[in-house]
Amino acid sequence: MHISELSRRTGVSLRSLRYYEEKELLRPSRQENGYRDFDESDIERVRIIQLYFSLGLKTSDILSFFDCAFGEEIKQECLPNAIRVGERKLEEIKQQIETLRKAESLLEENLASWRKIMHEGDGLNES
Repeated sequence: MHISELSRRTGVSLRSLRYYEEKELLRPSRQENGYRDFDESDIERVRIIQLYFSLGLKTSDILSFFDCAFGEEIKQECLPNAIRVGERKLEEIKQQIETLRKAESLLEENLASWRKIMHEGDGLNES
């Protein structure tokens, strides 16, 4: 499939797809006319790239994951680095989740308090 089709099917801009190729996150073959030729598997690869970027991983981290685990076979020599990067990111995500849970709890408490004040205030206005 051409790059425009990959863009349409993934919702990722042509510019981003070209960037992914430049950084070797995508490696399309080339047709005789020079057009990029992407496989169906590149759709899932782009989705994984997007997910990893949304988690805050750097291009080099994503590339190390792909080089390690998405080739013909898993390369055992690069697993220690992939595990370190994955564990670090997982810990960051857990901390973010904990922060969000605390924010959620505080906001729920505030909303309940504010609603109570509003409700009590409604009763005062009627007398």
